[in-house]
Amino acid sequence: MMTALVTGASAGFGREIARRLVREGMRVIGVARREARLEALAAELGASFLSAACDMRDISAITHFENSLPASWRDIDILINNAGLALGVSKAQYSHWADWAQMIETNITGLTALTHALLPRMVARRRGHIVMMGSIAGRYPYQGGNVYGATKAYVAQFAANLRTDLLGLPIRVTNIAPGLCGGSEFSAVRLADTEAAAAIYAGTTPITPIDIAEIVSWVVQQPAHVNVNEIEVMPVCQAAGGLAIDRSTNHAD
Repeated sequence: MMTALVTGASAGFGREIARRLVREGMRVIGVARREARLEALAAELGASFLSAACDMRDISAITHFENSLPASWRDIDILINNAGLALGVSKAQYSHWADWAQMIETNITGLTALTHALLPRMVARRRGHIVMMGSIAGRYPYQGGNVYGATKAYVAQFAANLRTDLLGLPIRVTNIAPGLCGGSEFSAVRLADTEAAAAIYAGTTPITPIDIAEIVSWVVQQPAHVNVNEIEVMPVCQAAGGLAIDRSTNHAD
């Protein structure tokens, strides 16, 4: 039986990915800060789910995470680096440093530390698949995307470089880059306003966490010799917006 570790498993993408992989016959280690939500998911999914409360910004805990697991759960076949967040939509010059720091610590530092902690055992076993949850924000800039988009560009490039370093080993690396997604806490967290978050999805049919779980399931169950490098996915109501042009005349003081 394969074992998957899913970060950010208490809600949204992570929760649906955990549910889907358990239905597919895998064992899943769910990692998140909110222990009560993890325990509720454990009650739903049964013995195939192991709750592991951990803050992705706690680098000391992440470094020793593998040894904190029961011995029978330490051989992790699939790492789903899903935990991440966006905070704020202000232009860079009006943003808060605390928001930038939290995004960097979670989306980059925590993700990188956990990958670093688990990769040696995958290499020793000659078996593993690392799936990054990136974003189209890592490729297409937009006003207010600043540091969030930069963290997701890092995720994409980190995945590509890992794949290069692992050439010659049967270990796969995939970056999944979703576009507009509803049905999660992403926008409510980003805006700290549930009404404003709901307005983002008005008149749209966005991607859902269930859609992302379907994609993850397909990716990880490809034949062992197949590496899906990257998947970019948007709902049909979304497309790249093209370049912006400022036509005002007040460019010079």
